[in-house]
Parts: sequence; structure tokens; C-alpha cells
Amino acid sequence: MLEQVCGHIHNYFTDEADIRAGEWTVEDGTLALDFLKEGQYFRVVGSVYNDGVYQYPAWDMKDETFDGEIWPMKPPRAFVQLCGEIEEWQEKYGAAAVSPYSSESVIGVYSYTKAAGENGSGTPTWESVFRSRLNQWRKLR
Repeated sequence: MLEQVCGHIHNYFTDEADIRAGEWTVEDGTLALDFLKEGQYFRVVGSVYNDGVYQYPAWDMKDETFDGEIWPMKPPRAFVQLCGEIEEWQEKYGAAAVSPYSSESVIGVYSYTKAAGENGSGTPTWESVFRSRLNQWRKLR
């Protein structure tokens, strides 16, 4: 979820000066990156199989050699915690948010009405529900 949220707000919490470009080899499911601390997040860009955000050391990568970039990330603790809240919300309400039904009723049995999104239109999504809390970290494209 951290990767999805970072992409949504256009912020990977990386200083451009820290981005490392070059040839990288994933071997036995991991990258050896001596410039990262254990538990630090990083982004892989330019890989055929492994583009994405990981926490160091990542052991679930697909072996390959690629020319690309490693972006050391430094997301604030509050942001990481908010991503956890978003993930919980998505697990609880995500399926209902993509449901094609807005309301349904069967006489005498039950009725179902789906909540409306922002401004009473559409369906609430994690993007709309958490927008105001994410705005402090949002970057322009």
C-alpha cells in the first residue's frame, strides 16, 4: 500500500541527490545495497521484474540484472502509519467501493444502499477518504 499511496501523492520521499543509477543484480531474491539501513524503504525503477517499493533487505524479488535506479526513501513515521490505516480501510471497505451496486432492495427481505463519495457523488475510495490527511505530503507532478 505504501507504493500505491506514494504514487498517488507523487512523493517517494527521496532526495534526487541520493538516487543511485547503474547496473543492478538481484540474486537469490535480494539486492545487496550497502548504502541502505535495515528496515529502510527503497524504490526500484527500470527493472523488468522488480519495479516497485521494498523494505531493505527485500527477499522476495525475482532474480535479474538490469540497468536502472535505486531510490533510497525516507518516509516520515506518521506517513507510514497512515498507509497502514489506509490498508486497513481498503481491506474493510475496498470491495464495497468497487461494487457496481449503489442500492438494491427486495420487498420484505432486505435493502442495501451504498454510501456516496465526496460531495454526494460516486463511491468513497481510500483516495477520497484520506485526501485531506495526505495533502501535507502531496507533490505536484
